[in-house]
Amino acid sequence: MKVLVIGAGGREHALVWALRKSPRITEIVCAPGNGGIASIARSVPANLKDLNDLLRVVSAETPDLTVVGPELPLSLGLVDELRRRGLAVFGPTQAAAMLETSKAFAKRFMQRHNIPTAHYAVCAGQKEALDSLHLFHFPVVVKADGLASGKGVLICENKAEAEHAIEGLFNGKLLGSAETTVILEDFLKGEELSFLVLSDGKHATPLVPAQDHKRLGEGDVGPNTGGMGVYSTDAMLDATMRDWILHHIAQPTIDGMAAEDTPFTGVLYIGLMMTARGPMVLEYNARFGDPETQAILVRLESDLLEALESCVEGRLSETELRWKPGASACVVAASGGYPGSYTNGYRIAGLSEAAQVPGIVVFHAGTALVDRDIVTNGGRVLAVTATADTLQDALHRAYDAIAKIHFEGMYYRHDIGHRALKK
Repeated sequence: MKVLVIGAGGREHALVWALRKSPRITEIVCAPGNGGIASIARSVPANLKDLNDLLRVVSAETPDLTVVGPELPLSLGLVDELRRRGLAVFGPTQAAAMLETSKAFAKRFMQRHNIPTAHYAVCAGQKEALDSLHLFHFPVVVKADGLASGKGVLICENKAEAEHAIEGLFNGKLLGSAETTVILEDFLKGEELSFLVLSDGKHATPLVPAQDHKRLGEGDVGPNTGGMGVYSTDAMLDATMRDWILHHIAQPTIDGMAAEDTPFTGVLYIGLMMTARGPMVLEYNARFGDPETQAILVRLESDLLEALESCVEGRLSETELRWKPGASACVVAASGGYPGSYTNGYRIAGLSEAAQVPGIVVFHAGTALVDRDIVTNGGRVLAVTATADTLQDALHRAYDAIAKIHFEGMYYRHDIGHRALKK
């Protein structure tokens, strides 16, 4: 088989890396790929913001299966167009992807289907949002309705912060474009958990759980990012809680989408807060998480191609996923200034030395290949990922490897997994 992976980040590097293990795949193409993906798959130019350009790539490559990585092509309706042409594609339709592309849609969907989530208000204007603040106790969460690359969630400790966040979202100063709708939510206390499931539109099959670290700074302070690191262990969820989440949140979501005539096929990312009252949904994503995918796929022992195909062909219930026991950990190396402005083009040193650490895979996120040099080309540059029997050993390997890497302005958190280690 020939497989085309759409995307350019660490998630796509991990997908290509895992798919290459399948004995049935003869060629993998990535559009547009990055500096690391280019060493294991053929990369072709593509504009992820242009639906017609993506369709051009698919027409030129004629893959047996297209795997859509990022959220933007899903929001543009790439899956819909490929399905209309009778082509096999892994990912949800534009309508099903609204679970991610519109937080207002997602909150109302959860309310309709009795899926546990925080009290909220959908506000269709700045005045309505400011007037609705009295319905909440502080801290309050202010969210952009649309896609924001992980940066559209603001936790506001007081009224002044909330008013500033609301004004910044509506006037475009916070995200670069003005929102037309903003969501206010109760702030939930607890531990966050990423719970991902594969779905063929009818069934939900869980992947191993993971915990992301969204805040830029150590001790979980500073602005939200796309994710500064993640870990996955067998001990994160016992079997009883895993089954509860599957049967009270994940499967009801898949059932609800089917009942509303928008069946969800692909991978559903459920961001949970494990509160004292039980698991509550913070958000949905309609694709693999980043950097969760890196930590999850290094633990996958079964054939990823078979799993993705079973979703596309509606036979997920026949497919069993097998996982490597133990733990994985991923530490993200970011450009100086991220998630704000940063400079690209810095040469990256030490990649081969880092890759020699036992149990390490260095996934590239924001990199490019320039004159045989790997250089920085994004905010999150690398995702240094390790597997081991224990979380402590996985983290030790990841930090040992990342210490061998250097580029101008490089920044990473030194406390990934700190809550689990305290336990």
